[in-house]
Amino acid sequence: MSRSLGAELPADLRDLLSQRDLPRLLGRGVPLITIDERGRPHPMLASYLELRAVDTHTLRVVVAGGSRTAANLDARSTAAILLIDEVRTVYVKCRAAAESLARGELARFTLCVEDVLEDSPAAWEVGLRITGGIAYAPPPALDAPTTRAILALLDA
Repeated sequence: MSRSLGAELPADLRDLLSQRDLPRLLGRGVPLITIDERGRPHPMLASYLELRAVDTHTLRVVVAGGSRTAANLDARSTAAILLIDEVRTVYVKCRAAAESLARGELARFTLCVEDVLEDSPAAWEVGLRITGGIAYAPPPALDAPTTRAILALLDA
């Protein structure tokens, strides 16, 4: 069962998405859902490297410039970010701002937070818990050229 936390990131989520502790979060996946041209959900597996909270109302995301995700954000401006781990399950519903920024093969979108939903167990799920989030290996090196390009675009 989900309950709305409102149209802004709570302080702990803003901090999680701020990239202040990025090395600890490398290797963790973050599903990003957009809407395709047929109105269907289109998933993309992002990471904490590609997401940054600017403030409680604003996120930046970097994706491949020629990707379906970029086309979907350009055309329909709708996104949801799923933060799922052992601690909590949160869905962040967003609207992409009109402007995007492209550099080389990468595109940055500004996402405006519209609703933050926190999932909690239904009565029959009490005692059940998520035992791990989405993880990948090896995590990217912070000094790798692509990593530096993504971070620079998030800063721009």
